[in-house]
This record gives sequence, structure tokens and C-alpha cells, in this order.
Amino acid sequence: MRPDYLWRVASRDLLSTLRDRRTLTSTILIPLLLIPLFTLGLPLLLGSFIGGQAQERQQVGVVGTLPAPLRTALTRDEKAPDGTVIRAGVELVPVEDPRAAVQSGEVDAALRAPAPLPTRAGDGAGQLEVYAKLGNLRAQTGAFAKVQATVEAYNRELAVQRLGGLGLGPQTLTPVTLSPIDASPEQERRSGQLAFLIPLLMLNFILSGAMATALDATAGEKERGTLESLLVSPVRRSEVVAGKLLATTITALTTALFSVGGFLLTGVLSRTLLDGNGANAELTQAFGGQLTLTLGGALALLGTVISAALLISAVLIALSIYARSYKEAQTYVTPLSLAIVFPAVLLQFSDFLTLSDGIYALPLFGSMVSILDVVRGNLTAGHALTAIGANLVGTLLLGLLALRSFHREEVIFRN
Repeated sequence: MRPDYLWRVASRDLLSTLRDRRTLTSTILIPLLLIPLFTLGLPLLLGSFIGGQAQERQQVGVVGTLPAPLRTALTRDEKAPDGTVIRAGVELVPVEDPRAAVQSGEVDAALRAPAPLPTRAGDGAGQLEVYAKLGNLRAQTGAFAKVQATVEAYNRELAVQRLGGLGLGPQTLTPVTLSPIDASPEQERRSGQLAFLIPLLMLNFILSGAMATALDATAGEKERGTLESLLVSPVRRSEVVAGKLLATTITALTTALFSVGGFLLTGVLSRTLLDGNGANAELTQAFGGQLTLTLGGALALLGTVISAALLISAVLIALSIYARSYKEAQTYVTPLSLAIVFPAVLLQFSDFLTLSDGIYALPLFGSMVSILDVVRGNLTAGHALTAIGANLVGTLLLGLLALRSFHREEVIFRN
């Protein structure tokens, strides 16, 4: 193939793409805005919501009589040494029907003591019924969580008092204490629980960026009648296919570049916004996915993204050339987004899966796993090369299929 002719075909398709301002918006602005919104805005929202529930004073209905120490513990605020309220107590209000009071929204939760509760350990066992909307996140993180934690603390306090009368200390209840130590790499801890969103969003943006050029360069040209003039010009069919593949890949990589920029921007914003925010910052950090790259990780990510962009571009061109019109081509390529979304969503359960080396040899899915490994800081060179090689082999096969289609008149003139 002649590089100058190949670049002429590619620049022709890129110029057509650049004329569409909507394509530029989806290629540049949307990744920079949506990625921080999803990977930082959503965890910030969850952190502020759950933290706000802890500091909000909920109303809890009461049916029957509660021991005075338990009532005091339920209504007492937990404060930091500087006087800041860490967790507010609840407000106890009498109700007649606990279930109806919760269902109507009169109270956030309700307590019912069918019989008097013991006030000293060893005086028998009592039952305290808790009515709450257990499938509701607000109830789980608010009133119900406070009641549950307070009752557990009340039980321990009664047991400690009884042990003190017998000359035993509180450590009798816990002869063995558990000290959790997170052995995960630092980068994996920073990536958070939503790290699986990074390969999902990155490959989706690559697809959306490549789609605009690929569809217009094949089905769009066929619909406008300009493909025939290109094919009768002194350009080889292989140069036409390679040029269109190059143009589509450049558009896809531009979107990928800005999506990586969006993730790096998320890391900068998270350090700025979460610095000194206490418990909310810790909670947001646990959820939020932050991309912090080493030199090796950056090279692996670059190679994986380029190979994935080539593969997605080849798929789009091979499918779109069969379409009679731009709209028909959109119908063909729409399921590709599902082929990315479903496997990427499964990555959130990757801790439960036994990922063998063969996973990385699956085109595209191996790229998703590799990107997730880069984010978590545990990608090996062998796995990265396997994923890149699988994508390149898939690109070659699909490129040959597209070249065969460009040689068939029944495909080119399907209009």
C-alpha cells in the first residue's frame, strides 16, 4: 500500500467528521464532563447522602416501655472531641400501630417491646421488634442502622456491668480481637468499588467516537453516491479500507485520549474536594474510581486502548459497508454497545471470578480486564501483550473481511 494514498483517504473521512460539530462535542466535551460526573460525582452524592443520614435526627416510634438507659442511648448524640456531631440520636415518639406509622411515613422506624426488656444481664432475654422499610437505603443507613448499633452497644454495656460485679473486665467478652489490615496495593485501594466503570466508560466512548466516522465513511458515502467515485479513482481497494480504518481509529483514539484526561481530572478533583472532609471523604474514597498511572501502566493502557480502538473500528467498517443507508448501519452497530456494557458490568464481580490467562486472549473483553488491572495496579506485561495481540488479530481478520466486501459489487451497490 502507498502511504500517501492511504492518508488521502483517511484525511478525506476525517475532514467530513470534523465538519459535524455534534461529533466534536461527543468526542471531546462529553468524556471530559461525564467521566468526572460518574466516577466522582456519584460517590460524592452517595457519601454525602449516607453521611447526612448519620447526622440527621430521625423520628422513631415506640410502642410499649423501653428501659431508661436504652432511651437515653437512642437519643444521645455522638460527638467528636471538637464538639462536632458525628452521629445524631433519634427522636422517640409514641405511636399506636408501628407498621402503619412506618408505612405512612409518620416515622422512619418503630420499636415495639411485647414484654418488659431486661435491665441487667442474666435477668432473662427480651425481644425488641424493629419496624422499618428494610429495602430502603435511607432506612438502612439512617434510623434502622442507629437503632441496631445502639441496641448492640446497650447489650454489651449490660454484659460489662455484670462482669464487673464478678471481678472480670470487658476484655472477657472479646478474648481475641480482630485487626483488619488492607493488603491491597495502594493503587487498588484508590480505585474504589466503582473501578469497573473505567473500562466500561472508556470503551463506550471509543465506540461512540469511532461510530461517527465509520458509519459516514461507509454507509453514508454509499447513500450520498460518493463511494463509487472513490473506488474508480487510482486508489487500491486495500488503501481505501486501510485509510477508512485509520480515520476511524484516529477519531476513536481522540475520544479515548479525552476519556483518559477525564479520569486524570477526576483524580485531581478528588484530592481537592475530599481533603479534610472526614468520614464523608473516606466513604467517597471507598466508592470512587480514581485513575493514577505509573509509566508502565500508562504504556500498557495506551497499547490496550489503541488495539481496542483498531478492533472496534474494524468491526464498525465491516458491518457498515453492508448497509444500504446510514440509518440501516446504525441498526447494525447498535448491539455493539450491549456487547461492551454486559461484559464490563460483569467486571464488578471480578473478585468472585477465577480469571485465567485465557481471558486476556478474548478480543475486546481481554482489553476490559487489562484496563481494570491497570486501574488496580496489578497488570502483568504478559497479560497486556496477550490482550493487545488478541485485538490485533481480530482487527486483521475483520479488515480482510471488509476488504473482501469492498471487492464485491453486490455489496458496494446495495441501494
